[in-house]
Amino acid sequence: MKKQILASLVVLLALAGCSKNEHSETLTTQSSETAKVEKQKSAKTDIQVGKDYHSLSNPDEMKVTHVSLDLTVDFERKVLAGTAELTLEKIKADVKRLILDTRDLTMTAVTAGDKKVPFSLLEEDPYLGTPLLVSVPKDVNKVTVAYETSPDASGVQWLTPQQTAGKQHPFLFTQAQAIHARSFIPLQDTPKARVTYDAVIRTPKELLAVMSAANDPDTERDGVYEFNMPQPIPSYLIALAVGDLQFQSMGERTGVYAEASWLARAAAEFEDTENMLIETEKRYGEYSWGRYDLLILPPSFPFGGMENPRLSFITPTVIAGDKSLVALIAHELAHSWSGNTITNATWRDLWLNEGFTTYLTYRIMEFIYGTDRYNMELVLGAQDLAADIAELPEKDQILAIDLRGRDADDVFSNIPYEKGALFLRELEDKIGRDNFDQFLLNYFEHFAFQSITTEQFITYLDETLLAQYPQQLDKARILKWIFEPGIPAGAPTASSDAFTVVDNAHKAWLSGEEKAADINTANWNYHQWKYFVDNLPETMTVEQMSELDAVFNFTGYQNNEIAHSWLLHAINNDYKVAWDRLYDYLTTIGRNKLVKPLYAALSKTPEGKAFAKKAFDVAKVGYHPLTISANEGYVQ
Repeated sequence: MKKQILASLVVLLALAGCSKNEHSETLTTQSSETAKVEKQKSAKTDIQVGKDYHSLSNPDEMKVTHVSLDLTVDFERKVLAGTAELTLEKIKADVKRLILDTRDLTMTAVTAGDKKVPFSLLEEDPYLGTPLLVSVPKDVNKVTVAYETSPDASGVQWLTPQQTAGKQHPFLFTQAQAIHARSFIPLQDTPKARVTYDAVIRTPKELLAVMSAANDPDTERDGVYEFNMPQPIPSYLIALAVGDLQFQSMGERTGVYAEASWLARAAAEFEDTENMLIETEKRYGEYSWGRYDLLILPPSFPFGGMENPRLSFITPTVIAGDKSLVALIAHELAHSWSGNTITNATWRDLWLNEGFTTYLTYRIMEFIYGTDRYNMELVLGAQDLAADIAELPEKDQILAIDLRGRDADDVFSNIPYEKGALFLRELEDKIGRDNFDQFLLNYFEHFAFQSITTEQFITYLDETLLAQYPQQLDKARILKWIFEPGIPAGAPTASSDAFTVVDNAHKAWLSGEEKAADINTANWNYHQWKYFVDNLPETMTVEQMSELDAVFNFTGYQNNEIAHSWLLHAINNDYKVAWDRLYDYLTTIGRNKLVKPLYAALSKTPEGKAFAKKAFDVAKVGYHPLTISANEGYVQ
């Protein structure tokens, strides 16, 4: 829960730390401490750089370079069944074993050529699954695994017709990030082992299959669909969806897939996607993936969006009718450069994906919608970051986080996203925007289609920006950003004149100088309303909640982000008027960012926990496995 407006400003000022003069003095001091910082960093951890602690596979010995899938989608049994043919490159010539990541897969045979080869399942790990060991003959470079998934695969969701918009046909979609590809494909499930892939997907004839690959908008709906991904991608970007989908173009290279009832609304909401693509190319290099389409998933999708190349998976909760939430589209598009073209080598390095992408998101929003919106987005992002820093332990405030022995999904917070972006904004501030844009262009070209570590990025900075701008940049400070918790003193701040109006309204209403009905909101936009609700006091009376609700109808607000913030206030202030809306919200939306804080808040009181359990028991049949696992602890 964010603090009241005064407290939020205090937190933001704390993030910024000292004045510019103090900052200059600090930089001078830090420049002599680089070696000390690096020594401290080494002393704190024995992490093997580049080792993926969330994979049990062996790409450093024998690497899978291509995956050919032939899968049948069985909606009755809720399984994918078929084969995965894996093309191999022996990194060490004498190695005869291939180790693949799997989770809850049933393997029926492994063949090399036309001969079966020995295979076995090794010891299961609660986070990482069960490694599959295959004996590979000396002169063989391909093996084929016959298998089927479990109905409870962590990376696959099966929806009944009633759980879809059309109510006539079932729906399937996968979600592989972070380490869930192994639940529907036996492969080396680590982002450092990039693969090309092709697939044949067999479905009921009335349904359409799409993948994170080359999709033909005019393909015949015949129940057999072929796909090809010629660029090497990490395993977490392999994605499949099957449903009663239609297509509508939004531009020469962009379009949207959705169920019929969502299609026109989605195309209208996201009509600026083509312009986003064009403007991003102008500054950061050619788009490398052919088409850029969107797939609108059912509301149970656990994330806002997933940057699957060529076809981003998008939650319908961002279709607000006024383009107020399209920063999410800018974000998934930006991943086409940062994340998909250059990828984090391990989940410790996620900030290299998300920090760069969040920085690009802000820039894209400015390209399309102007500086005022850019500034408002920055302020809201800064508040999200401040809230996480206030709640997270110090070990989770570090960009290059230590995730050993933990679920890979624990990496996701505002730290890799907003702290990473703030770090890049500081580099931009120090060397100038044009110079930083040139650096990004060079960076994307230099590491294209590679997976890199934090340490590789630091080495690249040594060779580029630190060498080119020794007076403006200091390595000790850069290492502090990456390896220390919190935000360094003197970090960039954010402000918006549009929010000054909201601050004045808050102050007048909270002091009693002005009634809610007298606040002039005629020209407020989404961002101002979001800022208004986010920054209401943590503790309010029922009378105060009722006054705001009577004037602004926050309980009935249809923008899902603003509704989320209001419902959190309703829980924390026991505003029962909103609890029917809260129940409806929890049982119709599966996006984890929106529902998890609500379940967490409800779990703090016996009455709230009982309410949460009631909603969860109804909703979980339609929740994604990731949403279930993230929230079931709050209702037990």
